[in-house]
Amino acid sequence: MTFSIIGRCPGTGQLGIAISSSSIAVGARCPWVRAGVGAVATQNVTLPALGPRILDGLEEVPLGEPATALDHALGADAWRAYRQVTVIDSQGRTAFFSGDEALGLHHAVAGQQCVAAGNLLADREVIDAMVHAFEQAPGMLADRLLSAMHAAMAAGGEAGPVHSAALKVVGDVSWPIVDLRLDWADDDPIGKLDALWQAYRPQMQDYLTRALNPTAAPGYGVPGDE
Repeated sequence: MTFSIIGRCPGTGQLGIAISSSSIAVGARCPWVRAGVGAVATQNVTLPALGPRILDGLEEVPLGEPATALDHALGADAWRAYRQVTVIDSQGRTAFFSGDEALGLHHAVAGQQCVAAGNLLADREVIDAMVHAFEQAPGMLADRLLSAMHAAMAAGGEAGPVHSAALKVVGDVSWPIVDLRLDWADDDPIGKLDALWQAYRPQMQDYLTRALNPTAAPGYGVPGDE
């Protein structure tokens, strides 16, 4: 039903997530990121509230660590047996959980600065392939996350077709610097998401500049702009 990878770039401190699902609009419910704090994927039979709860926990002194924040959030969820959740914090520490009622063949693996997880998988090797691809891929964090998603599909992906995908990354500012979604595609949502990223990547810094210092921003490219 869903597979995802969360990760951190040790060079930039960026945190992010890439995710795909057979369900519509996975990006509306499952990826959660907070600049300087962490990233969370909430999937399987999703409780979106777990994302903000865990991120809040990562910011609280008594909790702080991913495993503690995850356990605390799940402790308040009477239906935690149905959840699959992964967490990474701003230091690259990780935690994950797959409940006993997780759907179909499910698996989760922590790697170097990343965690991949999925359910209703075609093969457990799908998740191992994601971690390996992320660890070996060059480029920006978004590129590495998408490399992992392509590796997942090459290894078999879900047991059935996927229809939605999302990519979200945070950096030094309080809002996501990348927030791209395919809410429904009849085929290849990951490929279409990658195409969106390739179109957005050369403009990403321009949008940051416009927000932080409009006087230094390039032209907007719209009628009337001089």
